[in-house]
Amino acid sequence: MQNYTRISITAEEIVPTAEKMREEKRLLVMIHAYLEKDGTPVITYDYDDGPNVLSYEVRGEKTVPTISHIYDAAAEWPEREINELMDITFEGLDVSKRLFLPDNLLEGKGQILVTPIDELRKGNGLI
Repeated sequence: MQNYTRISITAEEIVPTAEKMREEKRLLVMIHAYLEKDGTPVITYDYDDGPNVLSYEVRGEKTVPTISHIYDAAAEWPEREINELMDITFEGLDVSKRLFLPDNLLEGKGQILVTPIDELRKGNGLI
């Protein structure tokens, strides 16, 4: 059976925590992000701890440091995805190209979540 332990940290603790996890040879399982009903952003960094998961949670921050220089693509891809879909910025992360949303998507962040599909199709020349 797998245990899940949630640990609250600040944005300033993200990089030192990632460095510690890397030194301990723990895998970065995933980075998740979501918005609470009141719009508060929540970002979690899940690390392998044998049969368990250590989940470090940062709440209320729209700008946090990247850990892609510590965990390479394991961090870069979820950070880019979160950046592309939500109004969360990872300082130091290269976001010069999109992962999956079209380059001519309407300006802004996270608009795929709030833009009607007909408007997106029209913007991409599909209607």
